[in-house]
Parts: sequence; structure tokens; C-alpha cells
Amino acid sequence: MTEADQVLEAQIDLWRDFLRARQAIHAGDIAEMEDHLRQRIAGLCAVGLAPDEAFLVAVKRMGALDAISREFAREHSERLWKQLVAAPQMGVPSATARKETLAVFGLALAAAVAVKIPALFGLSLQTNESFYARNASLFVLPLLAVYFAGKRGLTARTIAVLAALFAAAAVFANIYPFAPVSSTAALTAVHLPMLLWLAAGVAYAGNRWRQAAGRMDFIRFTGEFFIYFVLIAMGGVVLCAIAAMIFKAAGIRVDEFLSNWLVPCGAAGAVIIGSWLVEAKQSVVENMAPVLARLFTPLFAALLMVFLATLLVTGRGLAIERELLIVFDLLLVLVLGLLLYAMSARDRDAPPGAFDVMQVLLLLAALLVDAVALWAIAARIGEFGVTPNRIAALGENAILLVNLAWSAVLYIRFLRRRGGFEALERWQTNYVPVYAAWAATVVIAFPPLFKYM
Repeated sequence: MTEADQVLEAQIDLWRDFLRARQAIHAGDIAEMEDHLRQRIAGLCAVGLAPDEAFLVAVKRMGALDAISREFAREHSERLWKQLVAAPQMGVPSATARKETLAVFGLALAAAVAVKIPALFGLSLQTNESFYARNASLFVLPLLAVYFAGKRGLTARTIAVLAALFAAAAVFANIYPFAPVSSTAALTAVHLPMLLWLAAGVAYAGNRWRQAAGRMDFIRFTGEFFIYFVLIAMGGVVLCAIAAMIFKAAGIRVDEFLSNWLVPCGAAGAVIIGSWLVEAKQSVVENMAPVLARLFTPLFAALLMVFLATLLVTGRGLAIERELLIVFDLLLVLVLGLLLYAMSARDRDAPPGAFDVMQVLLLLAALLVDAVALWAIAARIGEFGVTPNRIAALGENAILLVNLAWSAVLYIRFLRRRGGFEALERWQTNYVPVYAAWAATVVIAFPPLFKYM
């Protein structure tokens, strides 16, 4: 038995003794709860958490289900927190932890350097905005996949497939003779990061990508990463503002350095660092995205319902232009994200509740908004003709419509106790490849189809 296993068993013994001290709990119930706890720990260890972190997350999750586990987590929170944050990682030799830290910062530095390599060939950020926009994800996400591949111990075959995918993405991002002002180039810049982020997700989930639970773990990771990245970005904005002001006081302008070096290189490195932070301290902030989802679900539901009521009362249609298309798609993606992150924190065996009703209302409102947007897009195509942006938006909204519609059906079945919650989870995770396929279609087929305009 390794040191990590010994530490884990000691933690479980402490937890078991705590339960035994509660005389109301039968010995058989304790054994069943322990089996449940060990299953959760095994699943968390499979996605890369250290045993001590997996124990903390498992107890915290069980604490949401029964009062005894919640009491244990509360009484031992200080010790568990110190174990996780203040002490070195249990079961992970300090040399190994230092090696991973150095590797992460090395990859972050490599991402920052990759951003500036094109400048050696005369491709400046100011004069080649389209090139940098199309290739931004290629500077960073292959390195992120390298980090996950090393951490998950991917097979040589999986690594080769991912390498081929990233290489093909680099070819299609740069081989086409895009026009100086090109809608298809902009669509490539938007859709290629989506495709490559899912490729990085394959590396993140490892051999669990084919399982719904593995894909759900990656979806949960995506939400936590977004939060971390925004926080890092906010700190970066403050840093740049302070740097500009203090150097200006000394009569030195650093605007060019900030815009050409610090911001792009820092953003690239922040992707790697943010991902590592989520991995390293996932057990502390794991439920942040679901909590935000529960907070914003009623707000977004109210927003969409008021919007639909306004359209109904005024009788006005939608003037769909490029900027509004982007806003609508972002809104629908946010709604889908709220659904996913609330699902990730929900116990699938718990009965339907008031929040589930709110989720269904949000889904139905989003479904109606998507239908209105599709009608408006189709009307604009009929009136003004086909453009790359309109066809891309039409496809994306159609894909979202199918996702939202069947999600609503499954959720209503769950509310009526005619179906299980796991069916909704499987539908959402199984639908992920559809988005990847559409993103690949836009990147590969749209430029030649629309003559690179």
C-alpha cells in the first residue's frame, strides 16, 4: 500500500468513526455509505485528483445529500482545508509536484513565445489581425493538450490522433486565400477555438472521453476554467492600467509594449496557468460554476420571458444583423451553460424540486427565443440573400434548437417522474460531438464554398 493509500484509509477511518459515534446510524448503513464514498473517490482520482483531494470533494458532495456527512465536513473543515491548501499534496512527492509546476510554467512560457514567433517573419499584430485571430487558439491549445496528455498518461495512438487534428487545423486556418476583409476568415477565427477546445477536452478526459461522466467532467472543468481565466484577466487589466500610469508619471509611454507584448503573451500563458489552477485546486472551487448557475438561472429566465412578452405585445420582428446574431448565440450558449453547470452539481437520484421547474422555464423561454431568431434569420436570407454569417448562424441556431428542444422534453419527463435525470445528462454529453462537427464544417467547407469572402 502506497503512502497516498495509507493517508486515504486514515481519512476514511476518521470519517467512519465519526459515523459510528452517531448511534442512530446502523452498521449496515455505514457500510453502504462507505461504499458510496469510495466510488466517488475512485471516480475523482480517475480524472487526476490526488487521493486526499478526492476524499475532500467526495465528502463535500455527500454533505449535500445527508446531514451526517455535512456535519462531518463542517467539523473537520479546518483540518481538511489546511490539508489541501497549506500542506504539500499528500501522496504526491514534493519533487513530483515541483516538476509539474515547472512543466506548467514552461508550457505557459512556450505559449507566450509562440504568440510572438510570427513577428520574426514580419507578421505584426497590428497589420495581420486576421492571421492572429485565425491562429490564436493554435498558439495555446496544443500546449494545453500536451499538459493534459502528460497528466492523464494518454496512449501513443490517442496522442497521434490529437497531433494530426491540431496539424490539420493549422493547415485549414492558413491554406485558404482569404480576401482582405473576409467573413469566412472571421468565422474560422470563431469556430476553430471551439473545435480545438473539444480536442483538448479529449486529452483532459483521457480514456473516459467515451463515457458520459468523462465528458461531463470536462464540461465542469470548462466552467471553472472560465471563472479562473476571467479573474486572471481582471488582474491583468489592473496590472496594465497601473503600469501605464506609473510609467507615464516618469515620462515613459509603455502602451506599445503592453498591447504588443504583455497582453497577448499574458493571455496565452493565462490559459495554461488557469487550467493548472483548476486541476490543482479543483476540490476547493469545484462548485463555483454550479452556484453561479443557480444564481443566474432565474435572472436569465426572467430576461427571456420579458423579451418574448415585449415582442408579443409590440408585434415587432427582429432586425437580425451580424452583431445581434452574435448576441443571440452567446445568450443561448449561456443558457445551455447554466443548464449544464446546474446539472453537474445535482444529485441524479434526488426528486424534482422548485429549481428544476425554473430550469424548465428557462429552457422553454430559450427555445422560443431560438425559434424566433431562426425565423428572423430565414427571413433575412430570403430577403437579402445568402451570406456566410447568416448560414453559420442558421446552422448554429438549428443545432441549439434541437439540443434545447429535446432537453426540455427530457426535463419535463423528469418533472413528471416518467424518466430519470441521467437521461438528460447523457443527452447533453452525447450532443457535444455535434458542435464539434459543425465547427469543423465552418472551418473547412465555408471558405471555398463562399469563395474566401
